[in-house]
Amino acid sequence: MHFSISFRILGILLMCFSSVLITPLLLALLESDHTAPGFMSAMGIIFLSGLLMWFPVRKASHELRIRDGFLITSLFWTVLGLFGALPFALTDALDVTPMDAVFESISGLTSSGGTVLVGLDNLPQSILLYRQMLQWLGGIGIIVVAVAILPMLGIGGMQLYRAEIPGPSKDNKLTPRITETAKVLFAVYLAITVGCALAYYAVGMSAFDAVAHSFSTVSLGGFSTHDASLGYYDSDAVLVVATIFMFVSSINFGLHFVAWRRKSLFVYRRDSETRFYTIAVASCMLITIVCLVMWDIHGHSESVLHGVFQVLSIITTTGFSTENLAAWPVALPIMAIFFSCMGGCVGSTTGGIKAMRVMLVFKQGMRELKQLVHPQAVIPLKVGGRRVEATVVSAVWSFFAIYTSAFIVLLLLLMLIGMDFTTAFSAVAATLNNLGMGIAGVSSGFGDVSEWGKAILCFAMLLGRLEIFTLLVLFTPAFWRI
Repeated sequence: MHFSISFRILGILLMCFSSVLITPLLLALLESDHTAPGFMSAMGIIFLSGLLMWFPVRKASHELRIRDGFLITSLFWTVLGLFGALPFALTDALDVTPMDAVFESISGLTSSGGTVLVGLDNLPQSILLYRQMLQWLGGIGIIVVAVAILPMLGIGGMQLYRAEIPGPSKDNKLTPRITETAKVLFAVYLAITVGCALAYYAVGMSAFDAVAHSFSTVSLGGFSTHDASLGYYDSDAVLVVATIFMFVSSINFGLHFVAWRRKSLFVYRRDSETRFYTIAVASCMLITIVCLVMWDIHGHSESVLHGVFQVLSIITTTGFSTENLAAWPVALPIMAIFFSCMGGCVGSTTGGIKAMRVMLVFKQGMRELKQLVHPQAVIPLKVGGRRVEATVVSAVWSFFAIYTSAFIVLLLLLMLIGMDFTTAFSAVAATLNNLGMGIAGVSSGFGDVSEWGKAILCFAMLLGRLEIFTLLVLFTPAFWRI
């Protein structure tokens, strides 16, 4: 373990992150909204802290190991979540507690979308833009983006990339070098964001709202510039645009690049994970639409529009809303929340377990049923025509076990501090899956949750964003052994 190189990289990344505050700072100065002092102070503190971390170990030069990658990734997301809270804490207009500021920052950075702020329509645009930028950066993964610049500083990036994207994956390395891979993923992410912003603007959003909502749509974060979320616009066209780009962003970004390079949409059809995910999402949508019609909650056309939009918003862990889900049969939002545990595809900006893992578990279950009927048969587990190694299946089951255990422990902790079961279950699902949208006591936000409750949920959001193993491995004694 090389702590010197870890602190060197962490310092560099913090100094780079301080530059993110330049854009909202310029907007604050143009709008004269009295938030400029807070942004200037926060930018100075973040840059100076990064400088103090980097300067003593600036000449450190060691080869990064996989353990260093896990440590840097976990530290950076945790530290950045704390430092990212400074603009919220130092802005007098918000009047938030330090814990509220940290919660809002981590929620944005992890693309969760849960918020403690109210009165968004009256907040300064600089603060609103900063919230959206946090989600946009968190969506692509700041570590993955940083991999593109670390080689220029003489630091290899493969260890960080592996630590950021653990678990089964089809082919993370799209190009021969990890730097080029990171650049490709970022280019695809940026192109989809620009397309989303233009589409929002074309259907009637203001330029500011179009850009702001494109950040939270493509990152699947769900932050909005209005308390009523996308329901503020009362526009079917806005919901259609959001639905399209939420679905696009829930698909593997590497697959988008391959489809663009080959100029063929058949890439998606041939991908087994995308097919499985699409079928699962369509099934949930169909059940929701039928129930909305049967319970006479909406007319036929509105049931299709709101059913498709709301279900996709929950499953993709975005968290946009257009109406109060309490008016729906309680089974529908609960069903969608269970589906949100799956999230989207590997290599997308969704939270959750990921469709690849769910598909492997489903295929393994089907395989075991066939094995019971034909005990002597050799039935290999295949995905996309290729045999899946037993070690991969074992790793997936291990992930499920840890995920379930973490969910139960977090649920019990919230109930121990006084939260009722339904609210606690919803809050854990909303944070561990990076969904942000809850029901019962957190249906209108997390502002009423206790300070201890917010701290627990912050940990849950970090667990979910780092896919559990990356963070929990730091708590094992074996990790720290030389």
